[in-house]
Amino acid sequence: MTSGSTARDYCTVKTIVIGTAGHIDHGKSALVRSLTGTDPDRLKEEKDRGITIDLGFAHYKETDGTVLSFVDVPGHERFVKNMLAGVGGINAVLLVVAADESVMPQTREHFDICRLLQVSRGVIALTKSDLIDRETVDLVRLEVKELVAGSFLADASVVPVSAKLGDGLDELRSALRDVTRKTEMTPTEVGAVRLPIDRVFSMRGFGTVVTGTLASGRIDVGDELVLLPVGRRLKVRGLQVHGAKQGSAGAGRRVAVNLSGIELAEVVRGDSLVTPDCFKATRCFDGTVELLPSAKPLRHGARVRFHHGTCEVLGRVAVSGSAGKPLADCGEIQPGKHGYVRVRLEAPAVLTRGDRYILRAYSPPMTIAGGVVLDSQPPKIGVRTAVGQQRFERLNTVEEAGKVGGRFHSAARAVIEEQAGQGLPISALIHRLGASPAAVESIVARLEADGTAVRVGDRLLAPSLLHERGERLLASLTTYHRDHPLSEGLPREEARERLFRWTHQSVFDWVLADLVDSDRITARDCLALKNHRVSLSADEAKARDAIEDAVRQGGFAPPDVAGLASVAGIEPDVAERIAKLLIREKVLVKVHTLFFHAETLRRLKAEVAAMKTLGGKAVEPVRIDVGTFKERYGITRKYAIPLLEYLDRERMTRRVGHGRVVI
Repeated sequence: MTSGSTARDYCTVKTIVIGTAGHIDHGKSALVRSLTGTDPDRLKEEKDRGITIDLGFAHYKETDGTVLSFVDVPGHERFVKNMLAGVGGINAVLLVVAADESVMPQTREHFDICRLLQVSRGVIALTKSDLIDRETVDLVRLEVKELVAGSFLADASVVPVSAKLGDGLDELRSALRDVTRKTEMTPTEVGAVRLPIDRVFSMRGFGTVVTGTLASGRIDVGDELVLLPVGRRLKVRGLQVHGAKQGSAGAGRRVAVNLSGIELAEVVRGDSLVTPDCFKATRCFDGTVELLPSAKPLRHGARVRFHHGTCEVLGRVAVSGSAGKPLADCGEIQPGKHGYVRVRLEAPAVLTRGDRYILRAYSPPMTIAGGVVLDSQPPKIGVRTAVGQQRFERLNTVEEAGKVGGRFHSAARAVIEEQAGQGLPISALIHRLGASPAAVESIVARLEADGTAVRVGDRLLAPSLLHERGERLLASLTTYHRDHPLSEGLPREEARERLFRWTHQSVFDWVLADLVDSDRITARDCLALKNHRVSLSADEAKARDAIEDAVRQGGFAPPDVAGLASVAGIEPDVAERIAKLLIREKVLVKVHTLFFHAETLRRLKAEVAAMKTLGGKAVEPVRIDVGTFKERYGITRKYAIPLLEYLDRERMTRRVGHGRVVI
């Protein structure tokens, strides 16, 4: 952060971030200094010892305005963690090999790291070529080509150079120019802001400044961002890109952000600045993993060093499976093989689906594997179960499809399908994707348009799930009608409990509405297929008639269910179902536990209504008590009380004290 004047808008200028890689003392910093005119070694100890210890930064502009921004990394094996903090956001790599030493251990490790991080382009520089003859340079070239054979650098330019004499620098710039032309910048408009912090410092008059490569989104002066994992909200006081003040900065740029309201000691490398409510720090994630051929087997429960972006966190791996091996044999992943892991971290990290990461052995520290985050907020499903492994396979299939169809779109589809019956709240989709709310709304609209998702309230569900639940309900109704031919249908709450117990209420409501709208079911208190009609066998029809006759003849003292079953010669449960059928046909009325004929109750109501007049004239309120009612109709208290309460409900009588009056 400097006090320099505002330069051109770096939000529109193409900027390519190039990371150096290579063994200690192979001339990475000297080469960057020769290319840019800036010494990337900024620490006094670095200058005193003549080696790079931490990250250094420099840049230069091409004639067309394209900016090549270099992240110079240390080559010593002790500082690989610093190297990893620098290469997480690069677009291309400048692999540096000293011609007088050829390929060395950190050459291989740095190259492996770049390959595991899926860096897609690069250039190879053979430094110190002035110290040896041409034949030796050609031999080193062959050794380097052997190292990178079959990789993203297989066809990369190999340029002999001398930072001391300047030989080959024009050819190297030309090769870098060719790489920049082929390299696409990170799109700014889709993702929410995520800036992994690789450097923190304080300047007089400015306060706390953080730097990093902006992984996604766009930062504007005045923005409110969140520092994760602590969750602190901070305001952007100022911005610089390559030493020039800017009002905004887009994804893919090296940026310096001046923050207000926070002290230097409160921010560390590995923290992230993000758009509020768009990311969550996590201590657990699921991912793919690829072991280096030189690594030892990765065993279930192994402690590892996890590197992502600019952060390093210790963790343990739970091995879910290894490609091509049965679940029972998946206690470890062999060197050179792929597999699936759940990594439990000892400190929170800011991850999202599709991020790449590196695993290093706990002790001695060495790079052993790399992989892709499949889910940064995994559900509580055992990773070593068949269901867990199938889930990994499905997530990975969608991740591979996303490389063609768009990462955000494919990731959204995957997490929606993952949620099963609960559906995915749209707010949760924002966290899982690390996309801005506006971008997520656009993604949701696309998902709805192509039939990938259905919006139900504030949730998103997979159409396949809704279809499957609908088909299950139809099948269940078919079975229910077969087993209960006398029933109107499956009670609504029973259907909810039986088939939708573990789903969100909105899913049940949507499925019912969809089946009703498509004329496949009726949905009242009971659910039934649209074409369902109660059909009676000859014996059931006889039983129905017998029950109706028995209730009609019983008048104000009809038989109970057991009596009806005896009269009809059927089981009590069948008798009750037939009685309920007669209720739906409005032939019988259930009063408490008794069944009365509708004609009997109509007669009762007419007789009670007649009590209010005498000779066509209204009389004083007529009082009725239980004893009088029993005597009038020749029934016991067992029938009198339910009938009087029925009259109360029908507003024919009203209870007053120990009796009733006709109203």
